[in-house]
Amino acid sequence: MNNKSFKAFIIENKDDSGLIKTLALEDLMDGDVTVKVFFSSFNFKDGLAITQRIPIIKRFPMIPGVDFAGEVVESYSKNYKTGDSVILNGWGAGESHYGGFSQYARVPSEWLIKLPNTFNYEEAMILGTAGYTAALCVMEIISRIKANKENKILVTGASGGVGSICVYLLAKLGYVVTALSGKDKDFLINIGASHVLDREEFQLSNKPLQKEIWSGAIDTVGSNVLSTMLSQIRYNGIVASTGLAKGPELITTVYPFILRNITLAGVDCVLAPYDKRIKAWKFLSDLIDRDILKTLKTLNCLSDLKKLAERITSGKIAGRTIIDVNKT
Repeated sequence: MNNKSFKAFIIENKDDSGLIKTLALEDLMDGDVTVKVFFSSFNFKDGLAITQRIPIIKRFPMIPGVDFAGEVVESYSKNYKTGDSVILNGWGAGESHYGGFSQYARVPSEWLIKLPNTFNYEEAMILGTAGYTAALCVMEIISRIKANKENKILVTGASGGVGSICVYLLAKLGYVVTALSGKDKDFLINIGASHVLDREEFQLSNKPLQKEIWSGAIDTVGSNVLSTMLSQIRYNGIVASTGLAKGPELITTVYPFILRNITLAGVDCVLAPYDKRIKAWKFLSDLIDRDILKTLKTLNCLSDLKKLAERITSGKIAGRTIIDVNKT
């Protein structure tokens, strides 16, 4: 390939909030596959990286963006050839390796999977890391709790990317879903929530055990919301934990685990093995109605990233925000 120039959003140091720069292919980091990126998605973690409220970025300079979808333009891997459509989710992209807010990316081939035939590039990033993470969480619920009208599932942070897709997937599978959120009630009902519980209605508690309410739950919030939720899970239930929007601390006791036999399952999307990723994307391919993706989507460009970072870390974004990296 010639050493063509391209645009990327780059953060130079720990005191920088980022800017769009022109780079050359030789500026990219090591990897055996180079990808022409079409879309990335915007996640809470990306907002934290750009605002640097939490030290997400492990080295500088850094191109943030934890995922992307695009076309292989150069490959030294036997698993990918020029013209292949691929997705990347996680693996330290946007943290320790140049990420998706760029018109080109170069990464190790083992970080990639092929784009499912069900989705185009834009649809894949409407789902993105949030959709893939939601699939992993819902698969944890399925492993323990049967889908029927008796089993109530609570989803916290339900207006966000992971939460909203969890609500949709669980409802489609036949669970009774309660969405915990401070906003967007109509949006959540439209995507499948049976009930929307306002954050102000959710009474935080330090009690080790409360009345059994939920057969299972998916938590994207952490902190005392997760602590309270654990005390309300029914016997033999499960909580899939995958976020810390409210904080990383967890104050609880062993009582819910040994007296009610519940499981607290951590869900990691960054280093999940290849087979698990393929299974999660197959799960999404089988369940997602492509028309619903349009109702989740807001489209933005690279020049919007700073504004989006402030909004998402302030809880002012619902659904899925995608970035057309070829519009600056």
